[in-house]
Amino acid sequence: MVGYDEFFPIQKTYSTDRVPYSVAVGDFNNDTHLDIVVANRRVATVSVLVGYGDGSFANQTTYSTGSRPVSVVVGDFNNDNHLDIAAANSIDNTVSVLLGYGNGSFANQTKYLTGSSPVSVAVGDFNNDTHLDIVVANADDNTVSVLLGYGNGSFANQSTYSTGLVPWSVDVGDFNSDTRLDIVTANLDDNTVSVLLGYGDGSFADEITYLIGSSPLSVAVGDFNYDTHLDIVVANRDDDTVSVLLGYGNGSFANQKTYSTDSQPSSIAVKDFNNDTRLDIVTANFGGNTVSVLLGYGDGSFANQTTYLTGSGTLAVAVGDFNHDTRTDIVAVNFNNNTVNFYNWRAAKLFEMLLDEEVEWIESNFDGSVGFELIAICNLLNSKLN
Repeated sequence: MVGYDEFFPIQKTYSTDRVPYSVAVGDFNNDTHLDIVVANRRVATVSVLVGYGDGSFANQTTYSTGSRPVSVVVGDFNNDNHLDIAAANSIDNTVSVLLGYGNGSFANQTKYLTGSSPVSVAVGDFNNDTHLDIVVANADDNTVSVLLGYGNGSFANQSTYSTGLVPWSVDVGDFNSDTRLDIVTANLDDNTVSVLLGYGDGSFADEITYLIGSSPLSVAVGDFNYDTHLDIVVANRDDDTVSVLLGYGNGSFANQKTYSTDSQPSSIAVKDFNNDTRLDIVTANFGGNTVSVLLGYGDGSFANQTTYLTGSGTLAVAVGDFNHDTRTDIVAVNFNNNTVNFYNWRAAKLFEMLLDEEVEWIESNFDGSVGFELIAICNLLNSKLN
């Protein structure tokens, strides 16, 4: 990237723990600055890096989780206005909940049983009681687990629902415009997404499946054509594409349209990166050591990708404004570099881009034997240089 005329990187490096696999963002100490949390698969921890609001971060503080945490999400689980953390632990079949104190630190974990090999976690209020609930995708038994929250930081025992084969990623949204949250999973082994419509009482209808690309690893939702109906986008690892399925607003979806990415897209996020009020797409590309940005036209279609170099083995992305410049930045977790990097990209042309939220994770055959990895944060400024 240094050699490109359009951008020059300002890099800062931060350590994580070993084998970071997933990343999420939130304000953990109520200072209005976004912070980062990373799930570290090999050592059963999460790393919290508190942000200073200028695009830089404090050194990590680590907290214990269950065995092999591979996905992380944030939310206020006990209604104290402080963000908490949930991590899906793929070896001991649990989800860890770490309640936040509001000062950037967290209580010891409490674990709850899930299905077999939970690999992705998301949150939402599934029974309209104003308390956040948890949903986990269980890769080995082809289910999702729903854990209803009591609003005090504790959760009921799981209820499970069937999905397609090897659900690898989960997200939530209201797909049929009934004000009740629904669930979508990306299913790695049968190349589908499963949509489970919610009844609003914490239970869900049987899945409806839609065909997508080959070996989908990550799913996200957003309204890509501004019809007020949520759409679905999926990163397909084996054919180097993203699939976009436009929603009709009644819980059903059009056939996929595909767009090319770099090699082995493993994680996906959506945000408006060029301040045109239209949602764009970013993918983390494990095989390409890049992120791909696909700018949206606002009609459900997307421009060809622009790629940006990251670290080695880019696994996951998240987005947010880490330096209060009103422009979206990108966090990219890179498998082979053992650090967290901050990249500040300044655009010489009217361009921009970036970053995310969620993340998702990559499958376990990337086993992390090289050690702990890196996070690259890109801040693409969408203004001309002076």
